[in-house]
Amino acid sequence: MAGPRKKKFKSGEGAEYWSRNTALKKLQLSLKDFRRLCILKGIYPREPRNRKKAQHGDTTIKTLFAKKDIQFLMHEPIIWKLRELKTHGRKVIRAKTLKDFKEFKKLKRNFPELSLDHIVKERYPTFLSALRDLDDCLTMCFLFSTFPLIRKLPRDLPVICQRLSFEFLHAVIASQALRKVFVSIKGYYFQAEIKGQTITWIMPHQFGYEPQAKSEVDFNIMSTFVQFYTVLLGFVNFRLYHILNLYYPPKIAATGKRDIQLVDKESYYSERVAALNIPLMQSPRSPENEDEDVKLDVFENEADDALVQKAKQEAESIKKLKSLFKGLRVFINREVPRLPLVFTLRCFGAEVSWDKTLFVGATFDETDESITHQIVDRPSIDKQFISRYYVQPQWVFDSVNARQLLPVEKYFIGVELPPHLSPFVDAEEYGQENYIPPEQVKLNSVNNAEETKIVIPKRKKKKKTTENAHKNGDNSGSDDENDKPENKKQKENIQNDESNKDDADKLRENLKKKMAVVTGKATAPDPKELKKAEQQEYKLREKMVPKKYKKLYVSMMKAKADRKRDKNVLNRKRIKIEKQKKRESSDV
Repeated sequence: MAGPRKKKFKSGEGAEYWSRNTALKKLQLSLKDFRRLCILKGIYPREPRNRKKAQHGDTTIKTLFAKKDIQFLMHEPIIWKLRELKTHGRKVIRAKTLKDFKEFKKLKRNFPELSLDHIVKERYPTFLSALRDLDDCLTMCFLFSTFPLIRKLPRDLPVICQRLSFEFLHAVIASQALRKVFVSIKGYYFQAEIKGQTITWIMPHQFGYEPQAKSEVDFNIMSTFVQFYTVLLGFVNFRLYHILNLYYPPKIAATGKRDIQLVDKESYYSERVAALNIPLMQSPRSPENEDEDVKLDVFENEADDALVQKAKQEAESIKKLKSLFKGLRVFINREVPRLPLVFTLRCFGAEVSWDKTLFVGATFDETDESITHQIVDRPSIDKQFISRYYVQPQWVFDSVNARQLLPVEKYFIGVELPPHLSPFVDAEEYGQENYIPPEQVKLNSVNNAEETKIVIPKRKKKKKTTENAHKNGDNSGSDDENDKPENKKQKENIQNDESNKDDADKLRENLKKKMAVVTGKATAPDPKELKKAEQQEYKLREKMVPKKYKKLYVSMMKAKADRKRDKNVLNRKRIKIEKQKKRESSDV
């Protein structure tokens, strides 16, 4: 007996995917609420292997979701909260249109709040999993902290982002977790290492807000992401402050009671926290020893292991990096961006201050003679002190990336700065395909020369033995005896017999050579033919790639070609710049 007949699209890819319209009908949500729910729960569209089967024979491109993901969303309690928000909003609009202002104020005051705590705990069950996914979270929070209060965003969102971002910066300063800094056209790139996880984020430049059209930027979707990220960053900050034995929310020691009386106490503390210049108060509880310096164990078998030696060197360099600017007192001029420089200098032990009229929290004035460095970003300055160095801001970032205090002569006021090299580019990752600036090549060659010292072995001189000397003496004596006339005839007869024997031997050897197989001489191959043969072999290997890996291979080769093209473009640009510099120098 044959089994029941299988119907089309009831199994396989045809039953694994649902379109977006099907998902909306199953969940009974609007498109706006569905997008919001997917962002909060971390569910995104899927790309099927066979789109025609997944779409039940339809060849048009549709947005598809996994059936399991939509069924997972059906049990989410936040759906009821979204429906409650929608009905409450309708009541508010109705009260406003009927001019029932008493009811309107009551409804606005009792607006339901959307709690996302359970979603954060569900998506990130451990602290390390939250740290791994913190890059986009920090970048979006720092971006929204620069926005003014506009109608397109929730009113309190930029304020919350600003508070949370400053709290995170204080945690990085207290733990001395900053490792790399880079300034680009997008902003300031920072990379910190917390609990063994590298976290990279961008702090935007301090520009004025430019209004954006609705067609260019969708603030609704961005604000939905940021609402989730603020809850996530709040959990992370709380945990970091607990590990570092600090109060949360952060507390600072009051510098003067008069200042608190002039302004509100809450705004006073928030301004001092935003200054990043005063260390936070520690709580009286016992600290957790999780982030202390860990000493590497040394075993007998690992004495010559290169990886262990490399790990030791890295640990020592990080230990030195943490106290890079220790003992320095730095004053920042008003034209220099304050926030990124204060954060970078404070992470490595420096004391920082600025003009009192620029921002609150200044600890010492410009006239203080104990200042060691003053950061200036203008071609000249009128009044200068002999007891300090006047350097440009790039000196701070380059010193951090080099993990040593660079000579200040290259960064004086008005001096043409050296190129600012990115610490995030790994030249060993792509080898010769990646562009490496000449300055980076020089740095690498100097470092390699210091690490590996080549020792050339000396040649041993040959000593003359006494046996050779005796042999030479015997030969000289025999020559004198052979010169006597009595032995000349005997010698000639012996030579004739030997010559006859030699002739016979030569004839035999010649006959043997004619009959023997002679090894041929090796001829040098043609390089063009070798290249052609290699290309043919390469094409054959490409044909042997399995079909399921064909697309992956094509994308890899395309990326390789793009890297090679970018390298050539950058090399041409560099040559053009060098030629232009030579012309300008020759004209002068």
